[in-house]
Amino acid sequence: MLSLFLAFGASVAGAQSESEGVNGTFRYRDAEGENVTVAGIEVAITDADGAEVAVAVSGDDGTFETDLPGPGDYTATLVAETLPEGVTLRNPDRVELSFNLTNNQRRALAFPLVEGDGSDLAQVGSSTFDSAIRLAVDGLKFGLIIAMCSVGLSLIFGTTGLVNFAHGELVTIGAVLAYAFNVGVGLPFLVAAPIAIVITAALGGANNRFLWRPLRDRSTGLIAMLVISIGLSILVRYFVLWQFGGFRKAYDQFALQTDGITIGPVTIVPREIATILIAVGVLVGVALVVQQTRLGKAMRAVSDNKDLAESSGIDVERVIQVIWIAGAGLAGLGGVLFGLDQQVKWDMGFDLLLLMFASVTLGGLGTAYGALVGSIIVGLFVQLSTLIVAPELKSVGALLVLVLILLVRPQGILGQRERIG
Repeated sequence: MLSLFLAFGASVAGAQSESEGVNGTFRYRDAEGENVTVAGIEVAITDADGAEVAVAVSGDDGTFETDLPGPGDYTATLVAETLPEGVTLRNPDRVELSFNLTNNQRRALAFPLVEGDGSDLAQVGSSTFDSAIRLAVDGLKFGLIIAMCSVGLSLIFGTTGLVNFAHGELVTIGAVLAYAFNVGVGLPFLVAAPIAIVITAALGGANNRFLWRPLRDRSTGLIAMLVISIGLSILVRYFVLWQFGGFRKAYDQFALQTDGITIGPVTIVPREIATILIAVGVLVGVALVVQQTRLGKAMRAVSDNKDLAESSGIDVERVIQVIWIAGAGLAGLGGVLFGLDQQVKWDMGFDLLLLMFASVTLGGLGTAYGALVGSIIVGLFVQLSTLIVAPELKSVGALLVLVLILLVRPQGILGQRERIG
């Protein structure tokens, strides 16, 4: 595995372009629904000290591109005076975009345009109701991604009692492997992503077979196993940092999409539609497997009473192994979708881990349906809370909801009350 990551690190470095820079396209849809490119729009680039380092101007095809001095933090500002009459930004607040460039990285910038004088758009943009609708859609998408990542976490806890703090690293590994195959090896994203998911699932199975199963056979306590999972999480996270680097990186395909379906104040690009449909489809498939198949019934039996399930002839270790493989695969898929939405980062799984724990606890520990319900609630609340609090504090609101609900229903929304003593 070490040699695999080293090879990927070398191939990713070799696949990068030879200089740092930005690019993009200015276009909008007219009243007839046709795409119209816009020439002559200027974008001024300043560095972290506020000094202007470049000015990009869109050509006849609406595209712009410019080189930048090197890696670092930059701000791109659209020069509003260069917009043609009758065209304005879809979101006036996005006139400035802050971004970071790593070595040999070229980044796409998006300034979505609309036809109009901007007066109606400003009113729409300032509407709290419209903002809430847009954030609700984002929250649903985010909640589905969290659900993809947390279903395996919940099932693993239900069957083994393990609180696995290293589960977030499976999310990161899925996204990083997809990036390595896509950017490093040069495979199309739609080929790289399934390969990354399969490898992540295999790593989850190996993780259980060669680490957690021997510990269970030795009757290692759950507290000791929890501490081991924390150590494993730190080890894997900083190994990924060593190989991948500390900056966000985007996949080669589908990163920049400005055209999509507009419904009222909400515009959903194809990438987001695909994310929602894939997440819903996979989660429905998981629900059907858990509810309708023999394997699903065995999973529920092991989760409900492991000793009774074993005495009934169920191969408990086989069921646990399948859960680890499936849970890791789902985490890998969640990581790929999250990387497609937010770009890939070395600690992205760790960033989601607290929300995953909040989701499975809120929905009910040990249940797949509880993880789904809890994730949707957390995703919606995290995004909608930005109407009131600063975006940096949005995760705090989700944890507040968790505390309030558990004060009323300690077993979670779909969890079962247990008698102690």
